Amino acid sequence: MPDSFVTVTIIHWSAVAIYALATGCNTAGILFRKERAIRIGFGLVLGGLAIHGAGLLFWWRIVGHGPYIGRFEVLSSQAWLALALFLVFRHFLPRIAVASLLVYPATFLMIAVGLFFAPQARMLPPTLRSVWLVLHVTFYKISVCTLLVALAFSVFFLLRERGGGRWLTRLPDPETMDLLAFRFAGFSFTFWSIAMLAGSIWAYQSWGRFWGWDPIETWSLITWGAFGLYLHLRRFFGWKGARAAYFYLICFLLSVVSLYFTPLLNSSIHSEYFN
Repeated sequence: MPDSFVTVTIIHWSAVAIYALATGCNTAGILFRKERAIRIGFGLVLGGLAIHGAGLLFWWRIVGHGPYIGRFEVLSSQAWLALALFLVFRHFLPRIAVASLLVYPATFLMIAVGLFFAPQARMLPPTLRSVWLVLHVTFYKISVCTLLVALAFSVFFLLRERGGGRWLTRLPDPETMDLLAFRFAGFSFTFWSIAMLAGSIWAYQSWGRFWGWDPIETWSLITWGAFGLYLHLRRFFGWKGARAAYFYLICFLLSVVSLYFTPLLNSSIHSEYFN
């Protein structure tokens, strides 16, 4: 088993190195309009994704369950799925390619932070295993990708509003960035909602109640409400531009607290098994 931990750690650090190199190439390519650098960065990301995925599958084989227990598993699998989904979105929506400036580094940072929690085999009681748990975790992971894309375009919009650098003029026009941020925030809200519903059903199966005001559940509900308010203000009260972008930043910070910090601060079923 110790040899397996070393192997998994080496694979993950290799993926971090490849993603970091890809981030450098991609950033230079976008900032200096070097198409070849962008293509090299894209190729590196695909290679890193393959190595990273192999590491996750290897770990899955060791622990005997999906990568959703323990901080290392959660962060590593979120990073992989966020990047893979981003590449799929990018294939069908080439306009979002520039969001790679934020998605690529966020990916390797998540893996690197997860590695500091040291991989260790943790087991989930059979009574808590359910397809609803898998759906609950998977949809939260999917929402991470859309959260990052919406964050990228909100930040780019604000930077462009403030003047920023010349490279910002190479991004989509402000109206397009504002619209993309809105639409991807809508995806986030949808996936977050499904994840909460699946979690409620899983909780009912496991403990006989849908909701228990667990600290994570409470923060998840607060975040869901904030995203709902953001979308409501945009759709029915005409919020857009800088005001909407700043409000989205608040929503994103709430989601980060909900997903990553609350389990560290409070005792709950989530912190016992998923921290």
